[in-house]
Amino acid sequence: MHTVQHILDRKPGPVTCIDRESTVLDAAKLMNEKRIGALVVNRGETVIGIFTERDILNRVVAAQKVPAKTLVKDVMTTPVACCKPETTEAECRHVMREKRIRHLPVVANERLVGMISIGDITEDENAEQQETIEYLHEYLYGGYR
Repeated sequence: MHTVQHILDRKPGPVTCIDRESTVLDAAKLMNEKRIGALVVNRGETVIGIFTERDILNRVVAAQKVPAKTLVKDVMTTPVACCKPETTEAECRHVMREKRIRHLPVVANERLVGMISIGDITEDENAEQQETIEYLHEYLYGGYR
């Protein structure tokens, strides 16, 4: 079973973050621009919250708040479930299932070093299974035709 670091090694670029004083409208625009479902809210390199599509739906739209006037700090999810680079994918999947979340910031030495999603874990597990299938096929049948 792979660790979170294995996923981070293949992910491009830095984590997209937002300041806690930004508006929900700015956050939604950034998420839309980057085509992502969550933003880490940080103070320096310290994770202080996470802002997700679910936060927009439940804490802004359903609460009839004005996105241009509502600050991220007032509707972000906190405290945040995080993982470490050495955490296994299975442990992450368990936390995500238990907490019903789709994203985990990755923290090392109290610094944000990445973010993984349930999609990242699923993709990596699928690739690992495919490698196993190919190995077994080669073992049983002597290679591909």
